[in-house]
Amino acid sequence: MAQETTKLENLIDPEVMADMISAKLPKKIRVAPFAKVDNTLEGTEGDTISVPKYAYIGDAEDVAEGVECGTTTLEASSEKVKVKKAMKAVDLTDEAVLSAHGDPVGEATNQLSLSIGSKVDNDCMDALANEDAPGRLKYDGSASEISYDGIVNAIDVFEEEVNGEKAMFVHPKQVTTLRKDPNFISADKYNQNVVLKGEIGIIANTRIVTSKKVKEDKQATSYLNPIIKLETDEETEEELPALTIYTKRAANVEKERKSLARKTIVSVDQIYAVSVSNDSKVVLAKFKKKAE
Repeated sequence: MAQETTKLENLIDPEVMADMISAKLPKKIRVAPFAKVDNTLEGTEGDTISVPKYAYIGDAEDVAEGVECGTTTLEASSEKVKVKKAMKAVDLTDEAVLSAHGDPVGEATNQLSLSIGSKVDNDCMDALANEDAPGRLKYDGSASEISYDGIVNAIDVFEEEVNGEKAMFVHPKQVTTLRKDPNFISADKYNQNVVLKGEIGIIANTRIVTSKKVKEDKQATSYLNPIIKLETDEETEEELPALTIYTKRAANVEKERKSLARKTIVSVDQIYAVSVSNDSKVVLAKFKKKAE
């Protein structure tokens, strides 16, 4: 029986790598897990999407017997979001693939998934922290550093009748100030109920999540801390989530052989768009940076 030869095409399989990268992506990101993934764009034409945003028609009114009910116009605005492509590539030499210690192909897959995931994550934070977005709910606490009272004030911008579950992103440099606040409930006191990656504590039913992706304002004097609602009140709110990732094409892996260099280039791309799809579920809070 002839001995089978190990070939590079057996070791570097784009379809297998694409499946692995797609599976790894949710574990590589911090912000995007709070977003709904919408793949209805896949297979459709065009590179721009229109995200509808409907205004509330108002409460029902009393109408006397035999009197016609007045009508209300359903008003809607929309935001244009352009689909874009994120891409990354690595070189794999024949020597590395065939004889190196460890698993170069597996490591390349892991690094590529991390790279794409981080880019999607960055775009999600950019969308949430957009100070200039029309209709964005805001809380200006820039006169002081982050605190329990400040977060409660920011949460109340939602004007909720029932305090639903929320998540708030804070920069690691804000964590010390929060932990020293006597009203802050740290995650070690309820660790069996920690549900979010990076969650360090809770304030007024809002889970505090740390991320270095939290941005500064234009003057670089304050942090921009997005707060998003995680639950939907079906009786009072539309079903649109706070944040949506629209995928035009899922993770796509291709390889290119460079014969003279005896190496294979593996590249991955993902075509998508990110948008805040429900302004009523996001409050952008601003808190003063700690003096260094």
